[in-house]
Amino acid sequence: MDDTKTSPSIDLKGRRILVVDDDRVNLRIIGGILRHEGYEISEAASGEEALEAYAGHRPNLVLLDVIMPGIDGFQTCRSLKKTYGDMSAPVIFITAKSEADDIVMGFDAGGVDYLTKPFRPKEVLARIRTHLSNQLLVEQLSKANAAKDRFLGMCAHDLRNPLSSIRGLAELMNENAVGVLTDEQREIVHTIHGASQSMLQLVNELLDVATIEAGHLKNIEAAKKNTRIEMVNTTANPMIDIDRNKIRQVVDNLISNAVKYSPRGSVITVQVNEDESGAGFSVKDNGPGIPDGERHKLFKDYGRLSTQPTGGEKSTGLGLAICRKIVEAHGGTIGAENMAGHGSEFVVRMPRSK
Repeated sequence: MDDTKTSPSIDLKGRRILVVDDDRVNLRIIGGILRHEGYEISEAASGEEALEAYAGHRPNLVLLDVIMPGIDGFQTCRSLKKTYGDMSAPVIFITAKSEADDIVMGFDAGGVDYLTKPFRPKEVLARIRTHLSNQLLVEQLSKANAAKDRFLGMCAHDLRNPLSSIRGLAELMNENAVGVLTDEQREIVHTIHGASQSMLQLVNELLDVATIEAGHLKNIEAAKKNTRIEMVNTTANPMIDIDRNKIRQVVDNLISNAVKYSPRGSVITVQVNEDESGAGFSVKDNGPGIPDGERHKLFKDYGRLSTQPTGGEKSTGLGLAICRKIVEAHGGTIGAENMAGHGSEFVVRMPRSK
């Protein structure tokens, strides 16, 4: 494959690159190659200098020599990943070696590619173009996704307000606020109330309102049923790579589900834990548990079980399916087990950061 043809339509001029090498000659060579292409270059001669320069320069890409005085390239890369996490710039290692062990160590440390000395300008530029183009596309997709979330948030707000009004008016009519209803009229009002309630639930789940509103819905429902949510933290600070908003959505969905199927006055327990392989959390409820023969429906789209919510809440069968997709996209697992006596426990596990 000819890497020199990578994304010719994407303008990468002005993208910031941090070059780290203790050999000043190499810095001049590779700096000259990159400046000629319109990149903005900063330089460092050691891992310690690189960490300091990164904080001030916030580059879009790092070219990092492996063997340097002080902390080496692998340690420097790990420090960047630990400090900046998913926001860390891609790292391409520079090495005079090409042994498989060194390449594997570079990828294990968090690098995305490697270049060997002596430099071949076309290869250097092609690899850099590839990773900068990919990063730019990810940034554009992230902005588009954020715009989509804002749009969905506005849609959810605009749809929920009139639906809430319809539901509220139906409740008033059912309470004879506008006069005594006939049996036929009361039946129509019940139908209107049920339909508006179902539509509200669909809006909340299909438009991911749990994420947009950061958990307010579950607290409201818990308060209505006099349900208490207890948090138990058995770990100091688990190190895992996650999309916080999406995992928050999983937590909110599981807690909302626990509240929905537990009797009034229940205690929902959320426990965070970790071990050598990773970290995660569990949500324990006081509901009827998972019916025999229905476990296969749990995490499937529209997979409703025969158990019914204890407060008349509606369910689309999408909440747990959304949770499964989010967790699996993070490389994690989600499962559920019945507890002795009553209730069930939903467990999410995520792999530890490297």
